Amino acid sequence: MKKFTAVSDVKNLQEIIKKALQIKENPLSETEKGKGKTIGLVFLNSSLRTRLSSQIAAQNLGLNVLTLNAAQEAWNLEFADGAVMNGDTVEHIKDAIEVLNQYCDIIAVRCFAGMKSKEDDVNESILSQFEQHAKVPVISLESATRHPLQSLADCITITESWQEDRKPKVVLTWAPHIKPIAHAVGNSFAEWMQEMDVDFVITNPEGYDLDKNFTKDVKVIYNQDEALKDADFIYVKNWSSFDDYAAMPEVKENWMLTNEKLENTNQAKVMHCLPVRRNVELSDEVMDGENSIIYQQAKNRIFSAQAVFSEILGELNSK
Repeated sequence: MKKFTAVSDVKNLQEIIKKALQIKENPLSETEKGKGKTIGLVFLNSSLRTRLSSQIAAQNLGLNVLTLNAAQEAWNLEFADGAVMNGDTVEHIKDAIEVLNQYCDIIAVRCFAGMKSKEDDVNESILSQFEQHAKVPVISLESATRHPLQSLADCITITESWQEDRKPKVVLTWAPHIKPIAHAVGNSFAEWMQEMDVDFVITNPEGYDLDKNFTKDVKVIYNQDEALKDADFIYVKNWSSFDDYAAMPEVKENWMLTNEKLENTNQAKVMHCLPVRRNVELSDEVMDGENSIIYQQAKNRIFSAQAVFSEILGELNSK
């Protein structure tokens, strides 16, 4: 693995899930693998699980860890090519990345969608610059369009939670929110589920379809109750409109997940990437109930990151 920004960077999904589950059994099995190497964790946006799980995973592998909260601790960054920097920006992103090249063997970056320019977000205006200018492997800790470490953790969680000899039905359901939310988690989950041996459907209100570049031919059902019927796993997540970018078309129906809605399922396990707005996206009774595997997902963020870091270190160590 030379980089990790999407499922397409994974040669064999089942093999890396297996590796992550083995790491979960013995997280300190490769403490020398990262010895003498440094990973730079660059955060342009807020983080709890991604930050902590990445630090734990790196330390478990013996890596030196540099964490930069770039939005608060670094100079104001300029991202536009050819910019005349006579305003508030002090350092160009290409210069910052070149310095990181000198300090780090791996660069991992978190950069949310700006939710202002559809073109900038779809074209990954920030992550693409890291991929262009970095001379070391780049890992996405979430970008404008994808959250691959979360999606790998989701695949790990589904795999270890499913024991029956049939394909599970997995439903990605839209949920209400108080403000426009980016599409990265929804896009990414849809992309990764198409590589899993599952029956996968998406349910959302009309006007909230995700980008077809990620959902492709996945069935979208606009009636939540219909979509949830006989579900084995339900992934709850909000996103804003893609077609009318970042808008929030009115939704009259109640899409918050409740125990009543779970009655129509196959005792479905409930998933969410966190953070979650309780009693908006899903109810307390679901969040704290026996169907929830949300904290299991959160723990698996460590092992998804550690599996990816280990694969990239294997590539670096072989040179």
